[in-house]
Amino acid sequence: MTLSQSGARFDAFRHKGYSLYFFSRFLGTFAVQIVSVAVGWQMYDETGNAFYLGLIGLFQFLPALLLTLVTGTVADRYNRRMIAAICFAVATACAACLLAITVLGLFSPWPVFALLALFGTERAFSGPALQSLAPNLVPEKDLANAIAWNSSSWQIASIVGPVAGGLLYGGGATLAYSSALALFAAATVLMLTVPKPSQRRPASAVTLNTILAGFRFITSEKVVLGAISLDLFVVLLGGAVALMPVFARDILDLGPWGLGLLRAAPGFGGVLVALLLASVPIRHHAGYYMFAGVAIFGLSTVVFGLSESAWISIAALAVMGGADMISVYVRETLIALWTPDELRGRVNAVNMVFVGASNELGEFRAGTMAHVIGAVPAVVFGGVGSLAVAVIWAAKFTKLRKVDSLETPEHLLGESDQP
Repeated sequence: MTLSQSGARFDAFRHKGYSLYFFSRFLGTFAVQIVSVAVGWQMYDETGNAFYLGLIGLFQFLPALLLTLVTGTVADRYNRRMIAAICFAVATACAACLLAITVLGLFSPWPVFALLALFGTERAFSGPALQSLAPNLVPEKDLANAIAWNSSSWQIASIVGPVAGGLLYGGGATLAYSSALALFAAATVLMLTVPKPSQRRPASAVTLNTILAGFRFITSEKVVLGAISLDLFVVLLGGAVALMPVFARDILDLGPWGLGLLRAAPGFGGVLVALLLASVPIRHHAGYYMFAGVAIFGLSTVVFGLSESAWISIAALAVMGGADMISVYVRETLIALWTPDELRGRVNAVNMVFVGASNELGEFRAGTMAHVIGAVPAVVFGGVGSLAVAVIWAAKFTKLRKVDSLETPEHLLGESDQP
């Protein structure tokens, strides 16, 4: 690698606002991972019921679904940086409440579900704001690099966060929730220090027509529709995160630290691929890379479901995470570049609902199926289903499959509003 190539890897960090944004988002994601591991393990330890693990995802997803029309409009019309800071502050309060009910011995499913619904509400607002803020903080030439680093930050937090969550939970749920509270608070402070960027706002008043503009854009732009819906159905079927406490305790005979390793494995594979993409970005055949990543994701899910060896399971999850990163990188870059800035909040709100559906509803699907037919069949079914979706979408969305380079399409070149 040449010196210029090495420097290019960090192009996005030459912009102060992006650097502050990056570390704020990283700390917030790290805290979410700790809470996720702690709540999942504590819930299963207290109830022994896989169905409750599925409900954890459902209660976090429902606010995003119900507030879709509101959150995107808010992100397009108001200060995205301030929206994100307020949401991190709310997450800090939620972590404090989880800590309190644990210390007081009041932990039970329904109070926890209520707090998770509040977590879901703040994420419903923060998701579109954070996704839409990044393109305002860097020029277009550095946007793909910024998105690769965004993905890396999420994956790094997904590696270290679950391991830390498992280790911290080993020292007690109180320690885990205290750590998450401190990280959320730090994320709030950092986000408040991000310089207010320029933001292109809709000129028209808020009407039902403007609120629905994000949906209309997605349905009319087949590349964006195909990318978003592909992720929805693949992860909805292939997600196995909710069942990791079951695999860790009942199938692979691991403790909380083992659950941390399982949760970290997809992030480990993902961050390796994300760092590679930050250094050597995809320049051609982006659509084909995306579908190849989805296919590998499905296959590795099947291997994880069938494995009875901890190390094979961890390796399969690492491959799954790396393959998913390819898909995420292409999808997020396409959405950012193919969407006009004044629509990004509303489009990303819809995208976040799809992402939430694929993650939280995917967890609900996995938990429900595991309760009925067992954890292993539930995961294997999901992996096979992901492969089927990849084949169907590749045939149906030919324009997406044939996307070559990750650049702004010609019809939007005159509308860019970069700093």
